[in-house]
Amino acid sequence: MNNADLLLEKTFDYSATKTPDLTAVFVHGIASDSSSFANALDYLTKDEHLKKVRFVAFDLLGSGKSLSNDDLLEYTYAEQITALHNSIEKLGINTPLVLVGHSMGTFIVTKYAEVYKGTVSRLILVSPPIYTEKDLNNPAFDVALKVFRDAVSVKDHNILGTKAFNNSLENIVKDKSNYDRLANLDIDATLIYGDMDKFISVINFPGILKKNPDHLTAIKTIGHHGISREKYTKIAKILGELVDD
Repeated sequence: MNNADLLLEKTFDYSATKTPDLTAVFVHGIASDSSSFANALDYLTKDEHLKKVRFVAFDLLGSGKSLSNDDLLEYTYAEQITALHNSIEKLGINTPLVLVGHSMGTFIVTKYAEVYKGTVSRLILVSPPIYTEKDLNNPAFDVALKVFRDAVSVKDHNILGTKAFNNSLENIVKDKSNYDRLANLDIDATLIYGDMDKFISVINFPGILKKNPDHLTAIKTIGHHGISREKYTKIAKILGELVDD
């Protein structure tokens, strides 16, 4: 498939004004789609302080309404990044761009910022499953992965055997460069995570914050892995501060 043809389905695009000052693009995680941001976007678009923000959400390749074709796609980093870039370009953005990722989406938006340097103003990383190379090689990681698979099977057991799920897990979530990419990030990013999230390795947070104190900050909330009210109120605060700058 020609890279120029790779596009994501836009599922949400709203601004209270025709002349926004900021654009926030939301990228979901594995075994999910953009509807995972539904409550967050409902809350954010009703916030008077954010009326100058344009909110956009996409479905990743293999998810929701976007292209899912196992003959054409391998569901790699490169494919997802290219599709996201083509879709963002199609928006015709003329404001600073903030990327908001959840779970696997945090890796995709961070990689995007690395590949397309200078195009992203800020990253907001919700529930980032940060693992070191040592973690990924540890047998205990397979145990944690089973917990995740079991949780997904309760939600939607049909997705577990799909190429999109399996390849996304191998190509993106388990990519050994994810940790170093965050550690060397050269734009500001805020990590937002729940104190009861069993799908992330909180023990790695202090280390990665120490490695990149100039650009990484973290906010702990109550809750689990999902995009809870506690998390999206923090997103609102960050976006509000950016609008005020």
